[in-house]
Amino acid sequence: MLGAASLILGVIVMVAFGSWLIGRVRGSSGSKAQRESYERHREAQMREPPVEIGDTETVAVHEFTDHHSGQQQAVCKVEGFVVFVEDIPDALEVGDVIEVQILSFNRGHTSATATYTGPA
Repeated sequence: MLGAASLILGVIVMVAFGSWLIGRVRGSSGSKAQRESYERHREAQMREPPVEIGDTETVAVHEFTDHHSGQQQAVCKVEGFVVFVEDIPDALEVGDVIEVQILSFNRGHTSATATYTGPA
């Protein structure tokens, strides 16, 4: 009796796993929007940054994040390229437009670090 129940349970698990595996191979596990988003992400990683070290840029603050050092940074974008801005004033708010100077890139050149130079 126990052997038949184990056999049935094993077959059910194999069918479920097989269905999942076939879906993964055929690519049906992700929606079209997810695949398009992934492709745009990969293209963005391959492009050259739209800024150079030393450039001064006018950017808007999208959000704030806490750096691992404990300091708060503003998250800004230049043509979709993420720029983390250091040394920001306490009164800065989301939506404020500021001037920043690009200091460095991360290891893969997928984002940059900048310093706040003043309001725009």
